[in-house]
Amino acid sequence: MARLILFNKPFNVLTQFTDRSIGAERQTLSNYIDVPGVYPAGRLDLDSEGLLLLTDDGRLQARIADPRFKTPKTYLVQVEGDVQEDALDQLRKGVMLKDGPTLPAGAERIDDPALWPRDPPVRFRKTVPDCWLQLTIREGRNRQVRRMTAAVGHPTLRLVRWRIGDWSIDGLQPGEWREVQAA
Repeated sequence: MARLILFNKPFNVLTQFTDRSIGAERQTLSNYIDVPGVYPAGRLDLDSEGLLLLTDDGRLQARIADPRFKTPKTYLVQVEGDVQEDALDQLRKGVMLKDGPTLPAGAERIDDPALWPRDPPVRFRKTVPDCWLQLTIREGRNRQVRRMTAAVGHPTLRLVRWRIGDWSIDGLQPGEWREVQAA
């Protein structure tokens, strides 16, 4: 039976078990997860938070991470500015990035999701409003969500992956994980 771990990756943690960079040592998965033989199914940038799946099953890892399978990934995104319906429509149709057009995304404006505080906090500017979006994409290009929101004029301030397929971090605080049955 394949092992599957749902991990709520904190901000500023690498999605690997070792850090081979030169200089200041950064936190890695090994600071949080002491389970031998599991590996991340996909990646989540250092400056992003939220759901990371880890498994010991190569086929399951490919099914989750390989863009050919188009597994939906849902993000809660705090963006700069007051997002209007025209920007949401652009996201829903797909936007043009330097590496080509994106697939259409699920995009809606949501109320502040009242997440855990981020350390360090997101920069607050009195004169610049911000709002939250829920975006669902089915591909996984490098920094895709950040590039998509920037392409419609609303740079990302905070990015939290909430769901991958049927799995979510609901009930998990940053740095917490739980093992679940693989589907």
